[in-house]
Amino acid sequence: MLKAVAFFDVDGTLVPGISSAVHLAGHLGRADAVAEAEAAWDAGLVSARYVEELDARGWAGTSETQIREWLGVLPLVDGIAEVVEWCVDHDVIPALATLAWHPVGVYLCETFGFVDTCGPRLEVRDGIYTGIPLSSYDSEAKRDFAVRFAKERGLTLDRCVAVGDSLSDLPLFAEVGLAVAFNATERARALADVEVTGRDLRAVLPSLENWLGSQ
Repeated sequence: MLKAVAFFDVDGTLVPGISSAVHLAGHLGRADAVAEAEAAWDAGLVSARYVEELDARGWAGTSETQIREWLGVLPLVDGIAEVVEWCVDHDVIPALATLAWHPVGVYLCETFGFVDTCGPRLEVRDGIYTGIPLSSYDSEAKRDFAVRFAKERGLTLDRCVAVGDSLSDLPLFAEVGLAVAFNATERARALADVEVTGRDLRAVLPSLENWLGSQ
C-alpha cells in the first residue's frame, strides 16, 4: 500500500557543486554566462524565465543524442540508486521535483528509477534542439507539480517528503510532512525539519525512516 511520496531536487541535491545546466553549458562553451544568470536569479535580480531563455539559446543546433551523452558524465552524489530502492521497498514513490531542464529529469528517471519529473521543456525538431524554451518553471510551479502528483495518488503534501537544498525548494518545504535540507543553503536549512550533509544521499534515510515510522 502506498504510504508517501518522496520528492528529490536535482541541482545542488543530486548534482553537487554545480547545476546540471552549468554542466551542460560547459560542453557548449557557455558555463560562465549560465552560472552568472543562475546567481542573479538566486539573488532575486532576474526571473526564472530570463535564465531559461539565456540558457536555451546555447542548446540551438545540438542534438538530443549529444545532450544525452553529456548527461552520462553528469556529476552526482553517491547512493541515489540505493535511496530509490529503499523508497520502493517501503511503499514510497520516488519522484523528482526540480527546475532542471526536462531532459535532465528524464535521464535521471531512466537511470535510477524515479517515477516522474517536472522542469522546463525545450523545442526539438528532427532530434535537434532549436534553442527555444517551450515552458517555464519557477519555485511555485515546482510545488504545484508536487501537489498534482500527490493528489493523483490520493495523497496530500503532508504525506510527502521533500529533499532539497536551496531557494527553489522553499515553497515545497513549507507544505510537506518532512522537509530535508541536504547540503543546503542557510535559507533552506531554516525552513527544513532536518539538516543532512554529505556526499552520499543515503545519509537522508534515517530521517525518512523515522518520519515514515511515525505516520
